Amino acid sequence: MKKLTALLFAIALTGVLMTPTGASSHREAPLISGDPRADNTDVYAFVSPDQPGTVTIIANYIPLEEPAGGPNFHSFDENVLYEIHVDNDGNAKDDVTYQFRFRTKVRNRNTFLYNTGQITSLDDLDWNMPQTYAVTEVRGKSHDTLGRRLATPPVNIGPRSTPSYDTLHAAAVHTLSNGVRVFAGQVDDPFFVDLGSVFDLAGLRPFNTLHVLPLPAAAGVDGVGGFNTHAIAIQVPITQLTKDGQLPTGPSDPDAVIGVYASASRRALWVDDNDDDDDDDDWDRGDWDDDDHKYVRVSRLGNPLINEVVIPLGQKDRWNRSDPRDDEEFARRYTSPEVTRLENFLYPVLNDAPETGRGDLVAVLLTGVPTLNFTGNRKADLLRLNTGIPPSAAAGLGNRLGVLAGDLAGFPNGRRLEDDVTDIDLRAFACGYGTVVGPIIESFGFCDGNANRSPNNLLGDGVDANDRPFSAEFPYLALPHQGYEHGHH
Repeated sequence: MKKLTALLFAIALTGVLMTPTGASSHREAPLISGDPRADNTDVYAFVSPDQPGTVTIIANYIPLEEPAGGPNFHSFDENVLYEIHVDNDGNAKDDVTYQFRFRTKVRNRNTFLYNTGQITSLDDLDWNMPQTYAVTEVRGKSHDTLGRRLATPPVNIGPRSTPSYDTLHAAAVHTLSNGVRVFAGQVDDPFFVDLGSVFDLAGLRPFNTLHVLPLPAAAGVDGVGGFNTHAIAIQVPITQLTKDGQLPTGPSDPDAVIGVYASASRRALWVDDNDDDDDDDDWDRGDWDDDDHKYVRVSRLGNPLINEVVIPLGQKDRWNRSDPRDDEEFARRYTSPEVTRLENFLYPVLNDAPETGRGDLVAVLLTGVPTLNFTGNRKADLLRLNTGIPPSAAAGLGNRLGVLAGDLAGFPNGRRLEDDVTDIDLRAFACGYGTVVGPIIESFGFCDGNANRSPNNLLGDGVDANDRPFSAEFPYLALPHQGYEHGHH
């Protein structure tokens, strides 16, 4: 009788015996940095500006895609289960989950080419490696397939291969039978940050002269500019996400707030101890609908920058594998944040922020802020969105500082594409909340009663917008950079 041993693995093909290295933006933890197609880089959730009865959720995967990535261009991994999770009752458990599974077809295995001619439609036979996907909605034990064989667009290769890329991109937006709209494919990476300076001992170019290791002041440089990513976007009627199945009556409606996070999971690996020639027993991929095979979470993401700069190296991989409902074990990383200690040390000019007892960060990132998006005392790293707060501006045009600037439709109430989460978080960790949020935080006794420290409330990396404007319509993301003609920064 065969003895099968289940090996739960975190990294397929690349292995798990890796030397731990420093994490950087979009490569949050040592293990997942070696598995980019399962690396969840950013999550966004906002009430749709042009469809205010819906919520748009975007989960991005594959960091820092070089556009000229041929002949094996970037794509979703058909061995990864991609998921978007929604909690609507404050217990940090999934109430609604959307699962995305991908399949790649190789039409001609006797060529190295991604395409053998111009790709003029999503079913063009010249596209040699088309990718399709299925969407499943999970509510409790109920699994409802919303769509099958949905086409992704090809990558943006160049003027010969994809001359009308905007048409291909638009054709990949699908409307499903229950009114949900979905898109999955390559896009311009919407995140913007000065990677080169921030991870050079927390440098902020506009504040270079104030650093303990000073340099001449300079404008920020978008380290993600010119790179692409792969996005999964879904637009869902609010009534399908709220606990009571109703449109909120307003921001104070107790059922208006939802919590969102995204994840990626890989299959369990089965090893046959018998020495025979049946390769199927060595790694039985099976069918995606086979419940006998387990999945192992290898990446998750709710609030931006948490696993990058809040969770320490020794806990990053465990954080990725864990569930948000278990985040109490990481709470002290929020109440005594390393980021604040670094800010105080590296920028002596700052008005020192408290390095312990930071209940304000717990409220902003783990429970939600009372009167804004509070979900209860259960600590969980979720992107909390009050669906009763209407959009404040057209897509891409909200105030980049979100709630800190009085724009309640922005981060940390959900996250829009235009929200400058780097600057917002820098100021929050330094108790530089400003005149809008400062009084709220101070009322809870945090930040030593001074949540509007100056010049802490001016901190920023000098990169205030994405390198490409966002679209006014779903999925709102900018078209990906072309492989033939592109540049970085």
